[in-house]
Amino acid sequence: MKFTTQDHDAAVSTVPVVSSDKAMCELSAARTDSQRVDGPPVRCSSGIERWLLRQVLTACGNPAIRFVLWDGQTIAPPDREPIGDVVIRDRATLHRLLVDADVAFGDSYSDGTLEIRGSLVDVLSEICAAWDRTPPVGLLGRILRRPHRRRSHSLTASRDSVHHHYDIGNDFYKLWLDERMQYTCAYFAEPTFTLEQAQLAKLDHVCRKLQLKPGESVVEAGCGWGGLALRMAERYGVSVRAFNLSREQVAYARELARSRGLARRVEFVEDDYRNMTGKYDAFVSVGMLEHVGLENYGELGRVIDRSLPPSGRGLLHAIGRNSPAPIDAWTDKRIFPGAYPPSIREMLGVLEPARFSVLDVENLRPHYARTLELWLERFERAAGKVASMFDTRFVRMWRMYLSCSIAAFRVGELQLFQVVFARESNSNIPWTRKHLYQT
Repeated sequence: MKFTTQDHDAAVSTVPVVSSDKAMCELSAARTDSQRVDGPPVRCSSGIERWLLRQVLTACGNPAIRFVLWDGQTIAPPDREPIGDVVIRDRATLHRLLVDADVAFGDSYSDGTLEIRGSLVDVLSEICAAWDRTPPVGLLGRILRRPHRRRSHSLTASRDSVHHHYDIGNDFYKLWLDERMQYTCAYFAEPTFTLEQAQLAKLDHVCRKLQLKPGESVVEAGCGWGGLALRMAERYGVSVRAFNLSREQVAYARELARSRGLARRVEFVEDDYRNMTGKYDAFVSVGMLEHVGLENYGELGRVIDRSLPPSGRGLLHAIGRNSPAPIDAWTDKRIFPGAYPPSIREMLGVLEPARFSVLDVENLRPHYARTLELWLERFERAAGKVASMFDTRFVRMWRMYLSCSIAAFRVGELQLFQVVFARESNSNIPWTRKHLYQT
């Protein structure tokens, strides 16, 4: 998928090579308003500013991108053809990038003081790949990679974080999600699947992994808009109790259950997973573990432990990493407060203390990249409606978020893990994986 950001970049023209700063300033001042990177008056960048920006480029692994400053000066890695331009429209934006690039890059793009010329996804993918392959060398490298403060995951903080992201309006998500409102990785059992087909395939893939049988009971932690719970009840004949902190999502899911005659078999509870009670044949969580917080993995494990009988089994589905690392500061601050994608080793911290046996681990990373690409395409088609619901800054912020996510999954910075587990004494488990691929 190629998404090119040209909305504000038409004023950025190819910059000629000029040997002196003075000549560069004179050339910039002589341009017409339509040719300038930024509107008049043009104030030249200083030598120290350009030097610092070169150091940042080097510390980031010299990605194949070119910085274009407001006065037309360019900075690019040596001996590499840039795949796109990062246009910095004023001095204040450059200073913010030099002080706190992790947050300022996304904020400046959202504000329109930083533009991308070329494919936004490709530029971000190149930056992610270079960043991942470069160790934090020197003081600047350590500053650029300094960890940000982790958020609390108390009951109150968790509820606030959920409201920040999920309760901004069901109408917004309806514009670009599939008809079942699935906001997690789809499963493209066939490469030609539409988003609707792939999301339905994901629900059935999860249900087959859980080996659901009619008459069984399931507890779900973090149910979104209810798509999985309703599918489990309708197609597999189980009863479901689903917990979710999002008021908007729970109201939507309850109405769906009523309209489809499933209200007696599916109960949607507006509450935290820590308050789960009762015994169930299976436990499932799709897309919630990222919001639990490492410090609460033991508590989640105890909740699962008390919820499952000796024959119990379960599934955890979560965005993860190959090795432990915090989520970037911009996403934590603007999009997903308190989110943390765990490594496989960290995920097992939920299961090991309760002596659960891991039966299957699957990584669906390419599937999430494709899911995000289709979300972004739909989001772009609805951008005008989104702007009327919020504003253009919101549109640019979510465009950056979706594009960054595609880049992270494309280059392997993020993974998507599904982990199936059961009680260690439960020997009623499948001999092969044949059941996963029978429709």
